[in-house]
Amino acid sequence: MNDHHQDPDPTGSTDRPGTSGPAPSPGPAASSGLASSSGAAASSGAAASSGPEDERSRVLGPEEIRRALTRIAHEILESGHGAEDLVLLGIPHRGVPLARRLAEQIARAEGLDEDTDLSELYGALDITMYRDDLRSNPTRAPSPTRIPRSGIDGRTVVLVDDVLYSGRTVRAALDALGAVGRPAAVRLAVLVDRGHRELPIRADHVGKNLPTARTERVHVQLAETDGEDAVDIVRPGAGAAEGVRA
Repeated sequence: MNDHHQDPDPTGSTDRPGTSGPAPSPGPAASSGLASSSGAAASSGAAASSGPEDERSRVLGPEEIRRALTRIAHEILESGHGAEDLVLLGIPHRGVPLARRLAEQIARAEGLDEDTDLSELYGALDITMYRDDLRSNPTRAPSPTRIPRSGIDGRTVVLVDDVLYSGRTVRAALDALGAVGRPAAVRLAVLVDRGHRELPIRADHVGKNLPTARTERVHVQLAETDGEDAVDIVRPGAGAAEGVRA
């Protein structure tokens, strides 16, 4: 989901104000108990670099992220979605490598061969043209949408994002999904849920519930996009905090 947006996120994510990474991201939110990605101010890890006075706290390292994804993969299977009728669609940017990791975990749990083609199990769903802040932030670089050859009609689709925040990224993802096909059910899996929802959306599978203040950013890094696996909370320094209060 990346989802991290509340306010317009210059990084490209709709829901990820405090999340991590330059990601363009995501209706009817009621459709499947989905949750959304992050929001505006703490915009997704996408972007904003920490100031010299910012305080950074690590909340998840590589092993914690691996365990969280393993648990999510088993939850997806235990909820009755066999790999045959399952499609994982990552929301760019960081949702895509997370979807692939989940696909690998599910393939192992199902006893599939290591050389199994995962392209029928996971893909990517670009939401750029479905965002609700295009008018205020018109310059966007779309990412490719990759759907399995067998499509999504009649299958269970799990949207995957790194951070769930306001829910606007997921709303956009639902709209984008409706333009692709008609799944039997839609679920949402996120690595981090930081709260502060603005829409009636929730995640079905959560790696870590992380209470945050709106002034904080959740910075997600993945080995595929950033060279390492980590989730940090970045708090504005004293000077920045005074500026916000003013």
